[in-house]
Amino acid sequence: MTLGKSIVAGLLYTAMLAGANPSFGQNDNLSEIRALIPTDAVNFQLHDEPKPVTDIAFLDADESPIHLGEFIGKTIVLNFWATWCAPCVAEMPSLDKLQATLGSDEFKVITVAAGRNPLPMIEKFFERENLTNLPKYRDPKMTFASAMGVRGLPVTVIINPNGNEIARANGEAVWDSPEMITLLRKISQK
Repeated sequence: MTLGKSIVAGLLYTAMLAGANPSFGQNDNLSEIRALIPTDAVNFQLHDEPKPVTDIAFLDADESPIHLGEFIGKTIVLNFWATWCAPCVAEMPSLDKLQATLGSDEFKVITVAAGRNPLPMIEKFFERENLTNLPKYRDPKMTFASAMGVRGLPVTVIINPNGNEIARANGEAVWDSPEMITLLRKISQK
């Protein structure tokens, strides 16, 4: 294990210990958060307790490995998608707008193309749809997606600043609706 991986592993372990309580950091009113879930977000599930996530690497646009541990301290909207998946393609513009609206040092939308999605195809799709706010991450062998429990696409996982999964949406959602933005702002409050 390299020094960098050791540091990331140590940070993740510390973050998991810090996030082992059932609250979302300072935000412990689950019923208040549940009340904010948009009525049309039937596939959005808020967990009663945070769940640890894997730190298996995925690839950035330069084919370099990247780990979720690099984003500790931020609320993450982690979306697994594919260029061939119609519901994935349909929700990408709303994820792009969500990142444009809420993206900051404390909030980030991370999109990971799972499976066979060559970078040129992803770039062509991003250009055609005018997606300018999302990263072009990939998981070509689906090892990261599989470890995250992804069984179909799209899947979006909400991760708190401690590095724990706090919610999940299986299927397409409208991520830039005013109701969803209000919900995500509440979830990400520290």
